[in-house]
Amino acid sequence: MVDHPVELSFDDLIHRPLTELDYTLSCVSNEVGGPYVSTARWLGASLPDLLRQVGLQSGAQQLVGRSPDGMTIGTPLDLLMDGRHAMLAVGMNGEPLPVEHGFPCRSLCPGLFGYTSATKWVVDLEATTFAGYDPYWVHRGWDRTGLVRTASRIEVPAPLSRVPAGAVTVAGTAWATHRGIAAVEVRVDGGPWQQARLATDAGMDLWRQWTWTWNADSPGLHTLEARATDATGAVQPESRTPPFPSGATGWHSVVVTVA
Repeated sequence: MVDHPVELSFDDLIHRPLTELDYTLSCVSNEVGGPYVSTARWLGASLPDLLRQVGLQSGAQQLVGRSPDGMTIGTPLDLLMDGRHAMLAVGMNGEPLPVEHGFPCRSLCPGLFGYTSATKWVVDLEATTFAGYDPYWVHRGWDRTGLVRTASRIEVPAPLSRVPAGAVTVAGTAWATHRGIAAVEVRVDGGPWQQARLATDAGMDLWRQWTWTWNADSPGLHTLEARATDATGAVQPESRTPPFPSGATGWHSVVVTVA
């Protein structure tokens, strides 16, 4: 559903205007507090510019990316074209894109989980309707849009660790890509919420580190919990839901022993 289909070689792609994007990419299968999220500096060509060049036809709703291994990923076109920094990436962290991360080219669209935005080893892009095609994960019942949920996790201290009595640093990361993080709060044993200190805001498409000092003056087992508020003012929900079909929700907690 484009007016002027185009075929690009890798040489064509790297000679298009290239820009950098600092972006936290996360997986929809991540459990609360899970490891499937990371941040990188990506280098690539503008995907919206390419779509304007080929001329999207009226009624087109999604861009389906295909990999040589048969994977298909569908990205809503209204989100691709709303001004966010979507790209066809060819570099990562100042180096050519590693093979395991999609060399020679992968797509990225901030604010969406990888399963609806990040086609690795992309060889084909097709503009179509939602009714016209169900990509791999949508065909298996996952949400079609894949908006990243607000998340926070406690990384220090580690679960089930022993900490000395006194001042204990509690720290972690929080992300709500393409909305940004406005606050993180921590509480101990279900007590009052305490404001954590946030690292400098480097952009709404990046996670933010946070830290809070706990006066651990009571020996024994304690439960630490964290929750984040995104830049729209929405607080991360307490209720636990599994990753299927649109991403996990809930507050991350760790249990530690004060020696």
